[in-house]
Amino acid sequence: MLVPLIDISNQQLSVDFVKSLDLIGEIILRIPDFNDTSLLSQFLEKHQLDKYWLISVKEIVPDDIEHIVQFLDQGAQKVVIPSSKILTSDYISTLPADRLAVNVNSRDLCDEELIKKLAGLVSGYLVTDVDLESISGNFFQDLNNFIQNVQKSTLISGIIAKVTVILQETNDTKYSTNLVQHLSTISADLVVPIKYLTLDSDNNLLNVADALTCTLKSDRSDGLFITVVVDERGVALGVVYSSTESVKEALKTRTGVYQSRKRGLWHKGATSGSVQELKKIEADCDGLIALEETLQSRKISAPPGSYTQRLFQNPDLLHSKIMEEADELCSASTKDDIAWETADLLYFALVKCVANDISLTDVEAHLDKRAKKVTRRPGNAKPQWDVSSKKTTEIDSDAKDKQIPDTIKMQKFKLSEIDSRKRKSLLKRPIIKSDDIMARVRPIVNDVRNKGDAALIEYTAKFDKVQLNTPVISAPFPPEAMALDDVTRCAIDQAYDNIYKFHDAQYDRSTLVVETMPGVVCSRFSRPIERVGLYVPGGTAILPSTTLMLGIPAKVAGCKEIIIASPPRKDGTVVPEVLYVAHKVGASKVLLAGGAQAIAALAYGTESVPKVDKICGPGNQYVTAAKMLAQNDSSAMISIDMPAGPSELLVIADNSSIPKYVASDLLSQAEHGTDSQVVLIGVSLTPEHLANIEREIHEQASRLPRVDIVRESIPKSFILQVNNMKEAMEFSNDYSPEHLILHIDEAEKWVDAIENAGSVFVGAYSPESCGDYASGTNHTLPTYGYARMYSGVNTLTFLKHITAQKLTKQGLKDLGHTVMRLAEVEGLEAHRNAVHVRIHDIEND
Repeated sequence: MLVPLIDISNQQLSVDFVKSLDLIGEIILRIPDFNDTSLLSQFLEKHQLDKYWLISVKEIVPDDIEHIVQFLDQGAQKVVIPSSKILTSDYISTLPADRLAVNVNSRDLCDEELIKKLAGLVSGYLVTDVDLESISGNFFQDLNNFIQNVQKSTLISGIIAKVTVILQETNDTKYSTNLVQHLSTISADLVVPIKYLTLDSDNNLLNVADALTCTLKSDRSDGLFITVVVDERGVALGVVYSSTESVKEALKTRTGVYQSRKRGLWHKGATSGSVQELKKIEADCDGLIALEETLQSRKISAPPGSYTQRLFQNPDLLHSKIMEEADELCSASTKDDIAWETADLLYFALVKCVANDISLTDVEAHLDKRAKKVTRRPGNAKPQWDVSSKKTTEIDSDAKDKQIPDTIKMQKFKLSEIDSRKRKSLLKRPIIKSDDIMARVRPIVNDVRNKGDAALIEYTAKFDKVQLNTPVISAPFPPEAMALDDVTRCAIDQAYDNIYKFHDAQYDRSTLVVETMPGVVCSRFSRPIERVGLYVPGGTAILPSTTLMLGIPAKVAGCKEIIIASPPRKDGTVVPEVLYVAHKVGASKVLLAGGAQAIAALAYGTESVPKVDKICGPGNQYVTAAKMLAQNDSSAMISIDMPAGPSELLVIADNSSIPKYVASDLLSQAEHGTDSQVVLIGVSLTPEHLANIEREIHEQASRLPRVDIVRESIPKSFILQVNNMKEAMEFSNDYSPEHLILHIDEAEKWVDAIENAGSVFVGAYSPESCGDYASGTNHTLPTYGYARMYSGVNTLTFLKHITAQKLTKQGLKDLGHTVMRLAEVEGLEAHRNAVHVRIHDIEND
């Protein structure tokens, strides 16, 4: 890649040219002296730069540290310090490593000890005094080895470091794209003084766009580069194509210019007036990918006799190194040692992959495949690696507490024996890596947004293995597609009636009218949200109940258009139970899609899917991420019911509870998914009573068809023993469960103590399953602790409230002076005047 170098003492610089250079990434600014702050301030006032390094012409002295810190505070990304100063000056070593780069003379490249000393202290290396002619000679190999050592130190220290090269300037110095490409093969950037750069065609100068694109690789036959366009917040606006010519034009005009496959250069918004201002051009990269590319290069052209060549040519040596590093990682105990040994193991494992023509993409594909599995192996170590079998374990003398092999058992804690930190950790749910999930969801959402139905069909084929002709079924739905047996139909009808009755009772159709003072009448009335999208999960369970829970309150509220989204079955049809409920609630369409792609279609609309105003419904973390992404995109104009996560349940039980009932309730939620969590709070439970509950959990779970899921979710769940109901309620309110069940004596008396919960089930004969299906309450509830601030789905979810006010002349006269005074206090004269002109007329009438 290219890194421009600017001497700030040059007063003839073009402001526009510097602006264009700032778009491609970092710029190195050469300043006369770190003590001279005024010259840099003047330069930066004239040229607003995003990312820049500073390097001083003069030798650094101790007094410079104050000014260096000042430069860093003002926005300098890095300052370049000679290696001798970094290693010997305490005042320099106090600066953060990610803000320091080191100046290394080309003569010191073979000094491996230097790299080891600098590892973790700096995040950039500036190799100076490089002779152009030596680039293709021995120096290149020395630089190659130097960068390999830097990359290894990067993995060890965790601080990403880049290497740049500055050539010695002579009368014959000439920069070329060949030189940029040559250095890029070993992951080095080329520093080029601004006087050798241009945005135009000049054979004597290096074109910036040529230097920027010459290292890019396209997997397309037409050579175009796939380009993701994002706004200042990082929200993707679309996927387009770029070429070297379009990048040249974009840099010249500093606007969005792309390459149309049919019409040539495309100046975005040139005809509509909605021109895109270019903020930055970045090439996508990854640290491990860069190491992979380096190793692939060395596999072909490793120096004869080098260690890398020996690793590729001697499988026994590589095998020994992998086993050695794995053993050292297992033995490591400190944070630094674990990081060091992990870096070593990753390096040799990647050598093994490259040696056998296996890419990181191949590895990722296997990880993705494993992530989709529902069943899991026991995960026990092979006999030769089973450390636990070689240790003498203490045998518990209490026979009741012994755990037979493969017992399905929850973790156990006593509140009196844990500290506040452990209590806080028990309140947390399993961590969801939102950044990773968002990174996977964004491309899907953008694809659907840009390609519409075609993307829906493509993702349904990819994720659900179903090839559709159309992604939507429209009402009226075919009777044969809703065919059900009489027992199932009667069960759905009974549930429908109960849920409708409860949700209809929630709807106050009257208008609230209040006369706040004589002549001032305020009112509030409700109106249904016009178009709603209801997400009904598929996957491991058929969920007509969710269709009922979402569709009925939408129908009660009077929503004009109800669209239901649910993944298709393997034959491309909708689950008949879901379609039957869709018919009963008056849905106009059923979208045959799940996951982020379904949410995107509802949020933005496609050729066959109308855009909705609100999306409701539970789903996995990808569905939740897509809902949050759409809600945060102002262009989507969408709201959601609530953020949601994996299913969860908390049971409070005392010695009056019936063990088999308690166990059955815990398992009813644990079977939802491997990421579900259930909690049992035992109030002064006797050892015998707790043992009976645990036995019931194992025995009932072992008989379940979804036992493999329960084997994963139950061990991640826990039992917390407390001394009294006050402690139990305090923990429950802090946990804020989706479902709360009270298996306690006189359960109704404790309902008033509940502050946070999605839905409560009171007493031994109120199983959570009834709320899930047919009692009348809604089962779409806040999870992950969101019950602290969110309600479950209800009729009000599908309504909006509008306020109105009517003032008589006398009412305005009496209230007007109050309003005018408050407007004066806030400095809003137009507000004051709107009342004043009326008061004037009234008083002079």
